[in-house]
Amino acid sequence: MKISEQWLREWVNPKVDINQLAEQLTMAGLEVEGVEDTTIAFSGVIAARVESLTPHPDADALALCQVDTGKGEIIDVVCGAPNVHVGMLVALAPAGATLSGGKSIKAGKIRGVKSEGMLCSAAELGLGDDAGGLIELPDNINPGQLLSELLTSNDNVIDVSLTPNRGDCLSILGIAREIAVINGIELSIPEYESVTISHKDQRQVRLEAADACPHYAGRVIKGLDVGKPSPLWLKERLARSGIRSINVVVDITNYVMLELGQPMHAFDNDLLQGDIHIRYAKEGETLTLLDTLQCKLAKDALVIADDKTPQAMAGIMGGLDSAVTANSRDVFLESAWFAPISIIGEARRYGLHTDSSHRFERGVDPTLQVRAIERASSLILSICGGAAGPITEASARKHLPKKVKVKLQGKQIPRLLGIDIKSNQVSRILSALGMQVTKNKSGWEVIPPPWRFDIGIEADLIEELARINGYDAIPGAAPLIPLHVHGQQHDYQLLQRIRELLVNRGYQEAITYSFVDKSIQAQIAPDEEALALVNPIASDLSVMRTSLLPGLIQALQFNIKRQQGRVRLFELGLAYHQRNKAVQQFPVIGGVVYGNILDKQWHTEDMPCDYFDIKGDVEALLALCGHDPATQSFTPLEHPALHPGQSAAIYIDGEIAGFVGCLHPALQVAWDLPRPAYFFELEIRRILLQIHRRYRKISKFPVVRRDLAIVIDEAVPACRVLECIRKQASDHLINLQLFDVYQGEGIDLGKKSLALGLTFQGSSSTLTEAEVEAEKGNILARLGQELGATLRD
Repeated sequence: MKISEQWLREWVNPKVDINQLAEQLTMAGLEVEGVEDTTIAFSGVIAARVESLTPHPDADALALCQVDTGKGEIIDVVCGAPNVHVGMLVALAPAGATLSGGKSIKAGKIRGVKSEGMLCSAAELGLGDDAGGLIELPDNINPGQLLSELLTSNDNVIDVSLTPNRGDCLSILGIAREIAVINGIELSIPEYESVTISHKDQRQVRLEAADACPHYAGRVIKGLDVGKPSPLWLKERLARSGIRSINVVVDITNYVMLELGQPMHAFDNDLLQGDIHIRYAKEGETLTLLDTLQCKLAKDALVIADDKTPQAMAGIMGGLDSAVTANSRDVFLESAWFAPISIIGEARRYGLHTDSSHRFERGVDPTLQVRAIERASSLILSICGGAAGPITEASARKHLPKKVKVKLQGKQIPRLLGIDIKSNQVSRILSALGMQVTKNKSGWEVIPPPWRFDIGIEADLIEELARINGYDAIPGAAPLIPLHVHGQQHDYQLLQRIRELLVNRGYQEAITYSFVDKSIQAQIAPDEEALALVNPIASDLSVMRTSLLPGLIQALQFNIKRQQGRVRLFELGLAYHQRNKAVQQFPVIGGVVYGNILDKQWHTEDMPCDYFDIKGDVEALLALCGHDPATQSFTPLEHPALHPGQSAAIYIDGEIAGFVGCLHPALQVAWDLPRPAYFFELEIRRILLQIHRRYRKISKFPVVRRDLAIVIDEAVPACRVLECIRKQASDHLINLQLFDVYQGEGIDLGKKSLALGLTFQGSSSTLTEAEVEAEKGNILARLGQELGATLRD
């Protein structure tokens, strides 16, 4: 939030400079992100009146203005602003004047026509961002007056970063309260009286959603001149708070919001029909907002409506159809209190974030509404004229915030803060913060003020004492904490080793959102319904992932678009499934491999990775977890996201643990991947084993290797052959390796040849030739019986 120092000092004026003031706020928990010097950066600019307009003879977009400088002379100025008109009081930079940014104005010719100065916009004077038209000055300014004399020449803008629990400080009043308490001085609230009631017109208010809006106040003001420009001081304060000037009525409601913290809205009273209804939207209702966004209202959307249609999105933004314009003559002012729970998330649902919703979401003082109406009415009547009617007020007190009593025990203060604060100091601080304090035997009973929604428990009160007493008053001391050494859990250690293994194999760890794009999730798992988020932070993060693939795919795309030709990523995270009408989460590990096997080498040609590369990584991971190859199997898998001929389900001890494979070609094209990508995913609970390490003496006897070449049906996977051999072989078989697959000349059609390396070793003696041949014969016999394999000639 940005606030003007001069405006703030009208409410509270401690004897400290701007740097000390910023330090006080920061140390009180209201962090000041910066202080900007807004000293006027122009000179020589005066007020002037446009007396006549004639078209430029050589440019359709320009006009020749005759301008009264107030010094008894009329000068010619060429201007291209769309809003210039006869009688307009403007900011004139005559020859010799200097604008914001150091630009000097000189007399000259524009398209052959003499121009003796420049008519200025707010942006050119450094008074705002509006460069679309001339700044229009109020009629009470005389031509010839220096603009610098009409503005606050020396001011600073304080940029305060507030935490979500301090919505009470989103106003001059809120910040001033804090400064007054910190410095122990009184708050100087500017005085203003209730306006005189000049007519009896009013609109009845119907609270049809009292739980969401239990208090609403409104007033009809008639006969005002909305076309009148806002005073310079009003525009200046709004600009320094980061708010653009719209028209005088809207500017005043924004001013009151900044001053008191109460968002307001003004309707064109002539465009409303009947009573005011605060209700939930009906099926099929729509509303065009002030920013021209047309919204289809949800059934639980809170709206302000007349007898016929919604006219505003409650607490967020008004509707275009009843907006106040320069042609409006009668307005209906509203000031309401909305329960934060009814506003939270509503603006984001429609892609909006407004100053009103920002405040209502955090909580607004429920006693401010009538005060804000009176303040806005007073400003409107003094600037625009008009006549005020009576305030219509509707309230459902049972739905308003209840006063909560919070007990504070004296012994808890030193226990939590490490210092003791005197009893009278505790009472003084809490009372100065607007709280009702009652002393009792054990401590205090405190009722927080209506603007403090963040005070609910004892610790909140102790935090307030620490803030105001000063965090620097708490001495530094080493904590006395008994330390115990705990052994690391096996699963944690193993996961760390898995990370190290994958990093050593060229992977990098990725962390992606648990929320994913619904369309990507549907392509990966079309048969599984993902858990949808009620209030997603973005449209492409709308469902919970059932697999790590969506996040890894998006991470892969991100890297490819940044010219990364070789990508290896892995992630440890959670997958979410709906099973038996309940949401369950499972820890999983997933990885993606893309591009070449190795980084570019001068002595090695590029070799793209394939299915067997990532399968080898998975096998190394399973081996690290203690899984014997005999307990593993990779069987063909049909998966909607994977290539039907290059994917496998991974089984451990007969239970599926995950999958590995190449991305489906159709998805490769859809996601614009130039080359194939390979993925794996494993359930952590399936692969983590409690490994019981046992000593086994290393054999000192020689090994014996036998190579077998067998012929088998091409449909039989190699894993079945390896499984069959391991079941038949004795403990003498210490290594089994498939080192060749052949189909072609010499092999019958529909058959294939597998070359296997078998390594035998005895543990107590050297194996004899007869023993090895017997092992080999038994293995061949088993292969023939179970799989129909024959020894290749």
